[in-house]
Amino acid sequence: MELLNALEWRYATKKMNGNRVPDESVTNILKAAHLAPTSSGLQPFEIIVVTNPELKEKIRQVANGQSQITDSSHLLIFAAWDQYTEERINKTFQHMNTERGVPDSQTDAYRLSLINMFTKQTAEENFNHAAKQAYIAFGTAIAAAAALKVDATPMEGFDNKALDELLNLQEKGLKSVTLLPLGYRDEENDWLFKLKKVRKPKEEFITELA
Repeated sequence: MELLNALEWRYATKKMNGNRVPDESVTNILKAAHLAPTSSGLQPFEIIVVTNPELKEKIRQVANGQSQITDSSHLLIFAAWDQYTEERINKTFQHMNTERGVPDSQTDAYRLSLINMFTKQTAEENFNHAAKQAYIAFGTAIAAAAALKVDATPMEGFDNKALDELLNLQEKGLKSVTLLPLGYRDEENDWLFKLKKVRKPKEEFITELA
């Protein structure tokens, strides 16, 4: 299976060589993330693409100095909604209905049930739910990058609040969730490159209930 071969090839690259990823590859990785499933199709997050060297340097400073950020070709930032609101849910359904050519009345009951559910939850509960949806697209982007032989390093090791302030994400009602530098491995200087990929034994990972 081609996807499995790609996943065997990939690893969390620790040192990138600074070479640029073709625009077509980046476009396809972003398209894969865009097509990822989300709860009720709300897609409660955005992806911010950073290529500016000075901005990447500033982000590196709030991300424990991880060199992949500045050595990457493109840095993807997954940022989730800080809150589900009636306005956001309505806007999403209006767009879906227009694209599908169906009347709003056809989805009113479901739309209102979502508004009722989310508005009863705390902002923290809402954000945690939105962040989980971002992670689905995050994983899809990683798999797509591997299929294209583009290295991608999943990152949570950064100061979320500092990054949010740096990018003024609060003005958009967003909070950063994860980082994904895209680039190409520096085989000579990456300590992880030559090490065998190891995962826990399958019998400890998969339980079959027949």
